[in-house]
Amino acid sequence: MALAGEYAAMCNQTLIMTKPGVTLKKTVSGAPVPSKRVCFSALKLKNYHKARLGVKAVTQIEVGSTTTTEGSRDLKGLEGTLELDLVSEGELRKKGFMGLRKTKLVCTIGPACCSLEELERLALEGMNVARLNMCHNTREWHLDVIRKIKKLNDKGYCVAVMIDTEGSQINVVDHGAPSSVKAEDGSIWHFTAEKFDGSRPLTVQASREGFSEGIEIGDEVVIDGGMATFEVVEKIGNDLRCKCTDSGLLLPRAKLSFWRDGKLVRGNYELPTLSAKDWSDIEFGVSEGVDFIAVSFVKDAEAIRHLKSHLSTKSAKLAKVLAKIECVESLQKLQEIVEASDGVMIARGDLGVEIPLEQIPSMQEKIIEVCRHLNKPAIVASQLLESMIQYPTPTRAEVADVSEAVRQYADAVMLSGESAVGSYGQKALSVLRTTSSRMESWGREESMQANLNQSKLRLSLSDRIAEQICNCAAEMANNLGLDAIFVYTRHGEMASLLSGNRPNPPIFAFTSDRGARMALSLQWGVTPLLIDLSDDMEANTEKTISLIKTKGLMKEGDTVLVISDIIPSCATQTLFQSIQVKTVA
Repeated sequence: MALAGEYAAMCNQTLIMTKPGVTLKKTVSGAPVPSKRVCFSALKLKNYHKARLGVKAVTQIEVGSTTTTEGSRDLKGLEGTLELDLVSEGELRKKGFMGLRKTKLVCTIGPACCSLEELERLALEGMNVARLNMCHNTREWHLDVIRKIKKLNDKGYCVAVMIDTEGSQINVVDHGAPSSVKAEDGSIWHFTAEKFDGSRPLTVQASREGFSEGIEIGDEVVIDGGMATFEVVEKIGNDLRCKCTDSGLLLPRAKLSFWRDGKLVRGNYELPTLSAKDWSDIEFGVSEGVDFIAVSFVKDAEAIRHLKSHLSTKSAKLAKVLAKIECVESLQKLQEIVEASDGVMIARGDLGVEIPLEQIPSMQEKIIEVCRHLNKPAIVASQLLESMIQYPTPTRAEVADVSEAVRQYADAVMLSGESAVGSYGQKALSVLRTTSSRMESWGREESMQANLNQSKLRLSLSDRIAEQICNCAAEMANNLGLDAIFVYTRHGEMASLLSGNRPNPPIFAFTSDRGARMALSLQWGVTPLLIDLSDDMEANTEKTISLIKTKGLMKEGDTVLVISDIIPSCATQTLFQSIQVKTVA
């Protein structure tokens, strides 16, 4: 009963032994489990002199078995449907519980993969989130892609949609061609703010009229963080004539930066984090029910708070707001930005323009660690498999880079140009999937979870109890070698807390909230399922296990840890949370 003692001491709880249960020859954290049900009641004194007790939280730990055979409790009325996405179901059938991939995969959608057939191939290959970069393409094009993804979800997939704002802190140049253009060493290019349709030879349009303000002859022009480099040889009004000094590819809507004597040249202007175009794109995304909004060039938490406040007035379904970490200011205020946001994207390409390249690996690890301790998902993005834009196989260094992101427990890894404009997007996604799965398997073998510190984030007693329940539940699942963790959650909070512990068994999150299901698509190790939930936890458990058994995805002897944050209607103002270990009979 060591575990019970720890809980009682931690929460200043009373320990109550009730109701005989099923005797199992199992141990919890090295201690025998008695054939009793153990209840922990955290009681908050409201008025000690009058001995009035208000129940703050009730936690139940139970070990038992469940069966859907004759003699079990009546399942009449528990009929329902279980929305498990096709890809997870296929993985589960083929590889079993431990074979489920935990690292989520994000794909940037572009002209190379925007047809319904191509999108479905990506979904089958494991795409969890489709990213739309609002720097590129038309509003009509984005609308068409979103509706195609909704069609896929109607067919049984579970792909969330993210829009990524352009941001106002960056100069963007476009050569007008539909695909990449090669800049040859020594060629002379004209950079102009003039607006024109189509393309002109060796000419690129800048998105902002004052793009050349403060730029001098001899300054370096760097495209997309180093894809190609030019030297300014002449200023003609607001335009620049530049000589290519490092040949490379110019992608449509490429990002531009200026350097002088090895230092980034910043303009003498202050622009808001979100431009007028960004706000228009956000309104469009909200109207189409997107699941995530990634905000570019976040400098402080205020921009995130302002956007979240704005979104709360617009729709019952709130899109999750992700902060892109890609400038020096975001690193200086990292903690407050992560706290204010619903997650982050580590945009290593742009970040590598602002800080020395050799600092990128350590900064990536630091950002992921901060996110995990604050229980916010982190996406590692930019140039993971950059060579696969042109070639069918990645470099070994790129595979090692993906493996390192998975080893650091990033929630997700992302393809950018590889899927958007590359010739081998599906193969690149396959590399992400197989590399992630192999690294996760190696991590389990090496017991990497033992090196993780458990988070302690919450302030209120009930929230701290929920956090500690999830910490202990993950540890129990690992120590007992359980097959899976089932979490029943209204809004996804308990599933998110469990994910933060990075347990070995996969987490199946059952929710009746479609928005919560999509938000959990980005959380490490969580497979979200949509199902109607009742206040009766036993009914929920029996219904879901019965439906999963009917699909042939569970067998006799499978053991799962069951945890819930469902609030019974009969317990007003009471947060009821429970941990149960059930063996399928």
